[in-house]
Amino acid sequence: MKNQNIEIDKAVSFLKNGKLILYPTDTVWGIGCDATSSKAIEKLYNLKKRNENKALICLANDYQMIKSYIPKISIDQLSYLNSENPTTVIFQNSVGISEKALGEKKSIAMRIPKHDFCHQLITKFGKPIISTSANVSNKPSPSNFYQIENEILDGVDYVVNLEREKLSKATSRIIKIDCSGKVSVIRP
Repeated sequence: MKNQNIEIDKAVSFLKNGKLILYPTDTVWGIGCDATSSKAIEKLYNLKKRNENKALICLANDYQMIKSYIPKISIDQLSYLNSENPTTVIFQNSVGISEKALGEKKSIAMRIPKHDFCHQLITKFGKPIISTSANVSNKPSPSNFYQIENEILDGVDYVVNLEREKLSKATSRIIKIDCSGKVSVIRP
């Protein structure tokens, strides 16, 4: 627990300074940054060689945090985030998240990870954190830390020193909720 607290403090320090971190999540290892910082998100897109028209996923620590960034959200919509399996929900009409994270459709994907390190990291940071798989775009997501390419390892500002032996789970299920409340599954 002491090591985890030290790693959280270090990662938060980097996040607050607009830096990129590499960290374990409830699914795969992720590259993260402050979801409200356009400059940090731009660095992330460059590192991943990702098209800036593609929206990113944000991790939040609880429903209250999500409601502060997605003010027009219903209890029914929030219930999808409570799934047993990691579930990311795409919402419209966010506020406070960098435009750079929204992609061309001006939507944002959010998830509440059931992962102690992530939960504590986001809570201490106090804002949503971008979470995108630790790979260059169009290459496979690594299933463990040791499959992460040097290009990614060298391109981030801080690598969390926890859970390196853990095999990652599959990526999260993605659901989209449009303005009328209609739900569609994007990734099962």
